Amino acid sequence: MEHIIDNRTRTSSSVRPHAEANVSGPAYEAYRILHVGFVVAPIVAGLDKFFNLLVNWEQYLPAFVNNMVGGHGHELMLVAGVVEVIAGLGVLFKPRIFAYVVSAWLLMIVVNLLMIPGYYDIALRDFGLALGALALARLSHEFDR
Repeated sequence: MEHIIDNRTRTSSSVRPHAEANVSGPAYEAYRILHVGFVVAPIVAGLDKFFNLLVNWEQYLPAFVNNMVGGHGHELMLVAGVVEVIAGLGVLFKPRIFAYVVSAWLLMIVVNLLMIPGYYDIALRDFGLALGALALARLSHEFDR
């Protein structure tokens, strides 16, 4: 009898490792919205590092970082663009892993922006995006099967 009572009182998904996720509720809809957003945004931002159509990305590079890379800030931004495209594609195929990567990347961007006076509003926005990517990572444990 004790075994039956225990099974009825367990409701956590962590207790049911092979349970099917509810793909018709609001949590799944939130997962899909975040999934699409964190595929598209890093890929678009990464590709734009090569074209500067949205913004001149080098303005977000602190002068001392440009000096650290020997004045090759443009090339550093191109590398960042490649990383962002890879991260976006990673979220497309493996959100359980790459959503954490995107969240960490965004937090590094926040730290970078805090070193440049006048970009605190963008740092705050990117902090919110990092939280969104973290939420996607957590939801991926439930819905990315």
